[in-house]
Amino acid sequence: MKMDDEYAKLIRRMNPPRVVIDNNTCEDATVIQVDSVNKHGILLQVIQVLNDVNLVIKKAYISSDGGWFMDVFNVIDCDGKKIRDKEVIDYIQQRLETDASFAPSLRSSVGVMPTEEHTSIEFTGTDRPGLFSEVCAVLADLHCNVVNAEIWTHNDRAAAVVHVTDHSTGYAIKDPKRLSTIKELLFNVLRGYDDFRKAKTSLSPPGIMNRERRLHQIMFDDRDYERVEKAVGRVEDKSSRPQVTVLNIEKDYTVITMRSKDRPKLLFDIVCTLTDMQYVVFHGMVNTGRTEAYQEFYIRHVDGLPISSEAERERVIQCLEAAIERRASEGLELELCTEDRVGLLSDITRIFRENSLSIKRAEISTIGRKVKDTFYVTDVTGNPVDPKIIDSICRQIGHTKLQVKRSTILAPKPPKETTTGFFLGNFFKARTFQTFKLIRSYS
Repeated sequence: MKMDDEYAKLIRRMNPPRVVIDNNTCEDATVIQVDSVNKHGILLQVIQVLNDVNLVIKKAYISSDGGWFMDVFNVIDCDGKKIRDKEVIDYIQQRLETDASFAPSLRSSVGVMPTEEHTSIEFTGTDRPGLFSEVCAVLADLHCNVVNAEIWTHNDRAAAVVHVTDHSTGYAIKDPKRLSTIKELLFNVLRGYDDFRKAKTSLSPPGIMNRERRLHQIMFDDRDYERVEKAVGRVEDKSSRPQVTVLNIEKDYTVITMRSKDRPKLLFDIVCTLTDMQYVVFHGMVNTGRTEAYQEFYIRHVDGLPISSEAERERVIQCLEAAIERRASEGLELELCTEDRVGLLSDITRIFRENSLSIKRAEISTIGRKVKDTFYVTDVTGNPVDPKIIDSICRQIGHTKLQVKRSTILAPKPPKETTTGFFLGNFFKARTFQTFKLIRSYS
């Protein structure tokens, strides 16, 4: 096994990745082509680099059968324009052409881990109105300043990765007794009153991982893909649910097709889940319209076999639906921009709680002394918030500090877009290099 690993490293050194970034071929997108020696996880690695610079993937053509990985991505920036920023282009090429690998997986751990700059806190528990407010209050009482955080909720489960510093020093908290106290008090908040699943807070092993990928792993381990009954009074638009099909139409592959509302980072979320479930994408295509995304993948398990049972098929469907839904921007989007101070997040989330708002998702960031926080909120039943309540909250916090961005609950259903199913059905039967040349020219 060690000899095989060394041989694989030698092959990669002899054939370094090649990245071509082209702004001329496509009229409305930048085309990024990546050719490399194939290895497990490389597709996620490439997509994560594009995700890191907030690029939107409009189309993608994936081929990694055999020993070579050849993918094409049509991308735009957040403003819908081609990628012209030289710093961004150089970053993509340097990251991908150096063949940098992911850090070791932290899949089975949830807890508290100090680095030089901050202490990383990870937790899961049953979601309930005011939960994040209670967590922030505990951290404030313990003199912890939240500098960055991401919070997701899905299927009545909540997960977060929170970076905190000691407010007196501005650096990570390293005292073992203090870390133990933080874990214990957070656990008491997270376990609630009648939690049928145990909340998790514990020390994490050393390592560095993309925060969003880590959240997918935490929620997957927490089995958030198992559906629960919605609370009484909750209005749910079932037509907005993603459509996922899993079929074995050839003996070599399982074909997964997905149709859902398009949004940024959708492909990243799906490939994260497939990778963590130990599936490999051999061929695939992504096509997005004005509001809808269609994706089709030919996959196998890492053992080389397609999906072989009905139970496995159902589990894959559930997990992919969860991957699509976790980051869906449910609720009213509120953006907070102001000067940072100790206890700010605790005060803001307390005001939300006192006005019966429920935080469905949040992104917390601090740059220098400025904070830019985004919250997606509903009322406690999961329905739209009364505009009068929002106006009252904005007056209390300050209209220049807290602004309403948009609402995504029960938006008018877009006209249905059509995309041919099994686009690659006959396309990959030949599975030749000449075939992939056609894909590349298609972009």
